[in-house]
Amino acid sequence: MPARIVLVRHGETEWSATGRHTGRTDIPLTEEGRAMARALGARLAKAPWNGLPDALVYTSPLDRAEETCALAGFGDRAVERPELMEWDYGRYEGRTGTDIRATDHPGWLIWRDGVPGGEKLSEVAARVDAFLADLNDEHGVPDPDTTVMHCADRDVILFAHGHLLRILTARWLGLPPEFAQRFKLGTAALCVLSWEYGAPAVEVWNDLGHLEGLTAGH
Repeated sequence: MPARIVLVRHGETEWSATGRHTGRTDIPLTEEGRAMARALGARLAKAPWNGLPDALVYTSPLDRAEETCALAGFGDRAVERPELMEWDYGRYEGRTGTDIRATDHPGWLIWRDGVPGGEKLSEVAARVDAFLADLNDEHGVPDPDTTVMHCADRDVILFAHGHLLRILTARWLGLPPEFAQRFKLGTAALCVLSWEYGAPAVEVWNDLGHLEGLTAGH
């Protein structure tokens, strides 16, 4: 089987639960977020995943991603990668889109208008491209602008953030980074990137089945 990239967005935080943009602010998971991470780990421990024993595991160095990784049972295998940190939202850090549109920028859309004092979308995409290129060099995972499968032979698991993983998915498919707007992604969601006839593909997206039965919303 060709290699897959398994994507995991971190569990709920106080800010994600209220729609606040959380870039580099290092805040912990809520109790609900921890329950989400454990539920995800229980799912990945069972068939057909069986704990993904041969997979390479990478995590954003931010606490919410690392904590999700550890509670899911992958902390002892994880390697921190700074390229997986969330978008730096600059002066919009900690604010909701509703507030920004009401007080600063009517009609604001992050994918089109960006963030003052933070990273450009193109800069986030460049980080993602560098990470994917590094995977290609080391482990046989593709350059995002190619459609030919290389010598892919291992699964990779990434624990990271909503916007970052959406941008990574767009680049995996060879699409411009702003296409990431069209990929909705919930907290503690499970996604899988793989191949279809030798071309990069999305196999699973925004799967939240492991969160059924948890009390709070996600």
